Amino acid sequence: MTDTWETIAALAGRLDDHSALPREQRVLFQLLKIQEEAGEVAEAAIGAAGQNPRKGFSHTWADVEAEVCDVIITGMVALMRMNSDAEAVFAQHLRRITDRDVAGPGTASADDPVELSMTLPSIENP
Repeated sequence: MTDTWETIAALAGRLDDHSALPREQRVLFQLLKIQEEAGEVAEAAIGAAGQNPRKGFSHTWADVEAEVCDVIITGMVALMRMNSDAEAVFAQHLRRITDRDVAGPGTASADDPVELSMTLPSIENP
């Protein structure tokens, strides 16, 4: 087990030790916690862009990064609470993603330039 996964196991164990709920409910609430954390990413991004008229620039992009880390950690803890072999489950899934999207034929190299474009639908006034 890596240091990261040891930490995740310790966090999951601590949460389990402090809950009297049945395992299925603990897992369910941990899954809901991922969504709660994702909402905090959205709030921080809106604040970093100054797009809340009441709050203005209430967050920094460093705050957004920290919230993204919280989502990742919360997801890892959820996986650990679902399956004690979470490290292997994650590694196997990452290999599938790598084979499909990184190492597979016709995929872009990490050295290839990335071009981002977005087409927005036109909105007509009523």
